[in-house]
Amino acid sequence: MARNKQSFVCQSCGSKYSQWAGRCDSCGGWNTLIEEINPELPPRGLGKLEGQKIEFTSLQAETSNQLRLATGIHELDRVFGGGLVPGSTVLVAGDPGIGKSTLLLQAMAALSEKNKSIVYISGEEAAQQIRLRADRLNLNAADIKLAAATDVRNIISSLKANPAEVIVIDSIQTMFLDTLEASPGTVSQVRGSAQEFIRHAKEVGSVILLVGHVTKDGQIAGPRVLEHMVDTVLYFEGDRGHQFRIIRSIKNRFGPADEIGVFEMTTRGLIEVENPSSIFLNASKISTYGTVVYAGIEGTRPMLMEIQALVAPGGPGNPRRAVVGWDANRLAMILAVLERNTGISFNTNDIYLNVAGGLRVKEPAADMAVAAAIISSSKSIPVPTETVIFGEIGLSGEVRPATQSNTRLKEAEKLGFSGAIIPTGISSKKNSKLYKINTTTISKVADLPTLIDKEY
Repeated sequence: MARNKQSFVCQSCGSKYSQWAGRCDSCGGWNTLIEEINPELPPRGLGKLEGQKIEFTSLQAETSNQLRLATGIHELDRVFGGGLVPGSTVLVAGDPGIGKSTLLLQAMAALSEKNKSIVYISGEEAAQQIRLRADRLNLNAADIKLAAATDVRNIISSLKANPAEVIVIDSIQTMFLDTLEASPGTVSQVRGSAQEFIRHAKEVGSVILLVGHVTKDGQIAGPRVLEHMVDTVLYFEGDRGHQFRIIRSIKNRFGPADEIGVFEMTTRGLIEVENPSSIFLNASKISTYGTVVYAGIEGTRPMLMEIQALVAPGGPGNPRRAVVGWDANRLAMILAVLERNTGISFNTNDIYLNVAGGLRVKEPAADMAVAAAIISSSKSIPVPTETVIFGEIGLSGEVRPATQSNTRLKEAEKLGFSGAIIPTGISSKKNSKLYKINTTTISKVADLPTLIDKEY
């Protein structure tokens, strides 16, 4: 008789150990090793038993064109790539209380109006609690089947008896398989439960949306392989201090990756924001030092946002560097390049950098906007509010062209901006002829302080 094998599995990265340790050697996490007991099967060679033969096909075979299921919520459909694909599995993750369940309930209510069969299974709330949320959002008339369950075997059996086109599992960390002795939420349970739901989605052609938790570091909880297993990974982000929420596509097999949708959290639920650039800009149009308008690209859409910097005298010891919405390591690089090429020293200054509105900027085209905001604050010289800035800065101080310059300038022109500081390049010369914006080109960051003085 085979004995059960004892192992300790890291709940952050999935690494296995034969004995418990306080720290995981793979990811460096502390107190993340949890004991899991899995039945050890006796080894058996594949050559002793003959498996079933599978059928092969060619690339020239006919494929049925399955129509996407559009929710009618345009910002959400944009992130999906036009709508939900039948037979796909979507993982929706985000911080607690950010609005994941609210958004999915609104999307399911919109799909039910198109005569789609919807099932909402919650492992965290009772059916009565979901009804209370629906009443608050005025969605109590939607035709959605509710259930509170956590046993995957019972859920799959019920779904086979009562097929549905769209299924919501809230959340995958609460589900468990009775064939595993590990506790719900552990790596093996999350991986095994997700595999069963994915298999069901492929077999019957349903769309399954899995709600996922995140760790304190902002990473999706559970094994990393979970993100590889599903077809689409969406991350719901936002600051509790702001009413705006952003849903971002991290992975999408059926649409563009890194696409975003912008929503506003209200008492009536999440409302779409059709023109995000207008809400992230200061409506007063008053020039203040340290504030620069950055023309960025989020996914496939252009978006203008404010980057704010404050350079203040620092106390004794190491100066402070506080960053919100940007990469702190990239800020250190920009400061080093500025000190080397402009002669401005920041060794005794505290520097605070913030992307207004709770946004997070990842693309390197924001380098020049950050540098301009820092120079503007250090010299107490405001950058004109009708000017947008973008461009990547290299370690030697050169300014590199940014992608999709035409799209950035077109968005700036649409919102009434009259000037732009952009990198020197062939595309920049074309842009000056295509749009009415007065473009000023720059090839090295050493010219940026003089250019800001001239613009002012």
